[in-house]
Amino acid sequence: MPPEWVGILAFVAILILLALRVPVGLAMIAVSAIGTAFITGLDVALVRLGSDAFGGANSYSLSVIPLFILMGLFLAGAQLADDLYTGLQAFLGRIKGGLAGATIGASALFGAVSGSATASASTMSTVAVPQMRQRGYSDSLATGCAAVGGTLGILIPPSAILVFYGILTEEPIGRVLIAGVIPGIMTTCLLILTAYLLVRFRPHLGPAQHVEQSSVSRLQAIGRIWPVPVIFGLSIGGIYGGVFTPTEAGAVGAFLSLLFGIVTRRLNWQRFWEALEKSVRLTAMIFLIAIGGLMFGYFLTITRIPRNISIFVADLNIHPALVIAVIFLIYFALGTLMDELAILVIMTPIIYPVVIQLGYDGVWFGVLSVMMLLVGLLTPPVGLLCFVVSGITKVPLGTVYRGVTPFWITLIVAIALVVAFPSIVTFLPDRM
Repeated sequence: MPPEWVGILAFVAILILLALRVPVGLAMIAVSAIGTAFITGLDVALVRLGSDAFGGANSYSLSVIPLFILMGLFLAGAQLADDLYTGLQAFLGRIKGGLAGATIGASALFGAVSGSATASASTMSTVAVPQMRQRGYSDSLATGCAAVGGTLGILIPPSAILVFYGILTEEPIGRVLIAGVIPGIMTTCLLILTAYLLVRFRPHLGPAQHVEQSSVSRLQAIGRIWPVPVIFGLSIGGIYGGVFTPTEAGAVGAFLSLLFGIVTRRLNWQRFWEALEKSVRLTAMIFLIAIGGLMFGYFLTITRIPRNISIFVADLNIHPALVIAVIFLIYFALGTLMDELAILVIMTPIIYPVVIQLGYDGVWFGVLSVMMLLVGLLTPPVGLLCFVVSGITKVPLGTVYRGVTPFWITLIVAIALVVAFPSIVTFLPDRM
């Protein structure tokens, strides 16, 4: 059997295993080992199984992930999300749809220090949705804001997904992280604008009145929000300024988050140990996926599928933007079936060589890939964040899907802007 057919069968096998709820890392390791054995022999497959497992887990680049995870969990344990939401209400609560905008903005700020879509969505579902419902916002808009706000957690650095992309493609992790800053801010502003327009033109979704805030309230709000710009500025700003490596930035962020929790006396021993335990569990899962991704990348190389696809696309002589559109459709289709990390690990080894062959910047495509994954996080029948928000708020899943639909369209617009103006992504990395 030709190697290409082995690769196609392996891809189908992975999708079947994922549908059967087999963990992503284990599915990729098993399929890659069997496929490698089929093409090159059992001895080579066993050697790769041992060397890739050790080499993947021993990668220095991966050390940044547990530190960023720990930083986010410390801040979550210190109940920072409550402060962010309350603080932003003082600035946005005076406009129509202000609480909806505050929910999205607080999700963006929390995502800037947690780097997790699920953590942001679940936290804001607990903090913001009850208050929005009490103020007269519809269930669809309240849950829609919480769900779409969660997507910003994997776009705004520190983002484990962006780090993972850098590891898979060997793009500089610092540049990949910094590249997410401007697109993240732009997407946040577009989503807040969408919330405002929804309440303005569909008044039944939210109250017509707005909440006046005094100057004293705004000063108090700044006192609540300051930990985010300080921690974000020192860690991510240190990467941009060349002061820290990404791993050192993660360590600084984790330490400052721990210090914040101790000084404010919000991080007790129970929450401290819970943060450590969750960090270990998440890190183990991500490392397993990293090993699987490394093995799957080697397996695809020996099947010659990425090389053949690159040659095929080059021979078609079509506009590169059309290829990007096709890639988006593929990511969109997969996003309705599986989670974002699985898509990234499976598709990047196949798509990345094609994108580079077309002359696109690898860092730019990394941010674009993550933005494409944002859409999948909201798209039925999976729509992972919709499930999370629905489960926490007890709002029917169909209502959540209706709530995220306008924001889903806004994310498409943000993606189109990044494709049309690549400098949105490359401006900051090019100046590092």
